Amino acid sequence: MEDHRISLAHGNGGRFMRELIENVFARQLEASELDIQADAVPIDLGSGEVMITTDGFTVQPIEFPGGDIGSLCIHGTTNDLAVAGARPMYLTLNAFIEEGFEIACLERIVASLAAAAIEAGVKISAGDTKVVRRGEGGGIYLATTGVGVRLPGVRPSLKLIDDGDVLIVSGPVGDHGTAVMLAREEFGLRGDLVSDAGPVMALTEPLLALDGLRFMRDPTRGGIASIGHELVKATGLGVQFEATIPVREPVQSVCDMLGYDPYYLACEGRVVAVVAPNQVDDALAVWRGIPAGRDAARIGRIVSAHQRVVLETPLGGERFLEELEDDPLPRIC
Repeated sequence: MEDHRISLAHGNGGRFMRELIENVFARQLEASELDIQADAVPIDLGSGEVMITTDGFTVQPIEFPGGDIGSLCIHGTTNDLAVAGARPMYLTLNAFIEEGFEIACLERIVASLAAAAIEAGVKISAGDTKVVRRGEGGGIYLATTGVGVRLPGVRPSLKLIDDGDVLIVSGPVGDHGTAVMLAREEFGLRGDLVSDAGPVMALTEPLLALDGLRFMRDPTRGGIASIGHELVKATGLGVQFEATIPVREPVQSVCDMLGYDPYYLACEGRVVAVVAPNQVDDALAVWRGIPAGRDAARIGRIVSAHQRVVLETPLGGERFLEELEDDPLPRIC
């Protein structure tokens, strides 16, 4: 048995599994409330409406510029709670590890996961590990469930959106999808672009004080174009994206060379919000006063003239952003 790689014995419930959990997971997550001796643990949520979300993570490669699958699972889960108007408090963690996976790499991922949990202010309260046979997994997959409490203020909802409302985004789009793509080195391209992956609570919580806030979403799989289609289907109104959507030059260059569209690429640390037109400036001012939102911009509006997702071009034309069918970038989260 190679002592530096995961074996099937690490998932059989015996000594190797116990040592793996104690020496890797419990040691790295010592700041959490993880109890490796219990099958179930109590959590204290205080008062307020409890909110829950669940997610799975299969990104390839598992380590990429700006993050890895460990930090990504924390950001992805806590951000889903944050854009719903909740403060994340507790997470569960399930790790599906492939036989032969390097233990040193596992230690890096769990350390990154633990650091991201501390940054997000959440506790890993329960978890499980499974080992799958060689060739039956992608190295490591993670699954999480997040629990939080709804904060006071506006309750963001698709039902609040109306004709004339404005869309804003907290920063440039497509960074995560492009960084993961470059990390695969499949196209002979290199660059110093890093993923935008990170927690968004600092962006979402201040907006809850604005009575003109309608809705928030983090543009992960399918990017902002897919959010546009979600809005159209839910409201029966159209989305008119303006030519002001921020895209970093390296992202646009890679998309131009490879035929991708940055509006469909994932972000993992951005927020798209729909706001009443009379509070757009207030919302942008709030975000631009926060490091994560300094490049926030107005990107579009809700319209009743059509029921499509339309992008205005810099030359004054328009083009339809059709609903995504093919996956332009497999396993970006």
